Amino acid sequence: MPTPQRFPTASNAFRELMAIRAAAPLPADEVSISGADPFFRTPFRIGEVSASVLAARGVAANDLWRLRTGRRQKLSIDARAAAATSLSGGEETLLRADDGQYRPIPVSSAVKHMVSLTQPWATADGGWVLPHTNLPHLEERVLDVLDCNSSVEGMKAGVARWGADALEDALAAARACGGKVRTPEEWLAHPHGAYLASRPVVEITKLANGAPEPLPEGDAPMAGLRVLDLTRILAGPTAGLSLAEHGADVLMVTAPHLPQVPAFVRDTSHGKRSTFLDFTSPAEAAQLRALVRDADVFIDGYRPGRLAAHGFGAEDLMKLRPGLVHVSVNCFGSGGPFADRAGWDQVAQAVTGICHTQGEAMGRGRPELTPVFMCDFITGFLGAFGAMLALARRAREGGSYRVQVSLCQSAMLLQREGLVSDFADAAGRLAPAEFEALAVHVDGTCYGDLKTLGPVLRMSETPCRWSRPTPRLGGDQPEWMAREAASQPLLQAR
Repeated sequence: MPTPQRFPTASNAFRELMAIRAAAPLPADEVSISGADPFFRTPFRIGEVSASVLAARGVAANDLWRLRTGRRQKLSIDARAAAATSLSGGEETLLRADDGQYRPIPVSSAVKHMVSLTQPWATADGGWVLPHTNLPHLEERVLDVLDCNSSVEGMKAGVARWGADALEDALAAARACGGKVRTPEEWLAHPHGAYLASRPVVEITKLANGAPEPLPEGDAPMAGLRVLDLTRILAGPTAGLSLAEHGADVLMVTAPHLPQVPAFVRDTSHGKRSTFLDFTSPAEAAQLRALVRDADVFIDGYRPGRLAAHGFGAEDLMKLRPGLVHVSVNCFGSGGPFADRAGWDQVAQAVTGICHTQGEAMGRGRPELTPVFMCDFITGFLGAFGAMLALARRAREGGSYRVQVSLCQSAMLLQREGLVSDFADAAGRLAPAEFEALAVHVDGTCYGDLKTLGPVLRMSETPCRWSRPTPRLGGDQPEWMAREAASQPLLQAR
């Protein structure tokens, strides 16, 4: 059994987050970690940084618990289990077959095709650009810019006709997604990288004063608190999932016409409810505003400015609901020259230097993506961390708050933690016994009977848990649950 390490002295990432927390020092034995990287075939400390962020999320939950009870509790996290959270939507969910056995769920052909196209491709000037094709409308915009068909050969030839900087800007002008591959040093010298380096990895801003709001009664840190989750595809949904694990009533809001990746929806929606509301419809926008008036947290994962254009920007929402905590989850962060650009995990990896370093480490002579979308999950955990810190401030001093997290900031946090070597033989997944110890059985879902990696953060008094199975999209009414019923446990690891 590995000897536990104390995070406050073992992790630069943890220290960064505790500086953002800006509260009394923790008891020496509150947080511990076991295990270490490498877990994946990458030089990046994905497990250790994920564990650091999850531990910090636990500390923020513990702060809320102390406000409720006057007590703190012990937290523990294993770096290998923390790394495995990045496999969500893939290898860590099994489906029960007709013979009763649980087996991996095949990756869809659409996702395989997207992955084949969303890679770094060489440009005419010796650079590299990664175009992103995750959703149909975004793929169409990329193909229009490149004047090519939807194939590896077409993408390669299309990118090769451009210079790297010109293509990056052309994709942004077309409201498509993509990024130039930079070295870490080039990113920090770029005006946008320099801007982000000057900002905390989680930005918490008090936007308005107000009376303190005591936490409602409940048996978990987030019990009785209501979260509107207007996000899709990994980072934002992971923030909502994190708050659900601590007892929040999380209501996902999307619309039937919006494209989704079913495997990602399945694995980031445990413990939530789901409703359809189209905010471009006046009647349904009115229903959404009614929900906002009784919400505590609003998570915005849309392209920057998209919700504000429809009257759902942070300031609009805080007029509807003074005391709201607004969480913004995006690619490029709170400001800088790229602030209005959309992006995804792979784009953040490209622009910040991760692709360059991964490619060098693998010795392939070209930039490469890491094996998993770790920026997404780290960003989601950071969003929940910031939301709970803001809720604690609201309880103590009142006010409305904006929390801002981004994929690029998470990529930079990961790089600041340094690299590991000897990762060539890393398993890239949990051993069967490790998985079984963390697995949760989720029966009767619209996806079938599942066995999936459950919450990996351990809390001694309020175990992280899911209150209900992953829902069918749009399967719930656009209404809040009674506060006392929202966090009753239904699912835990067994």
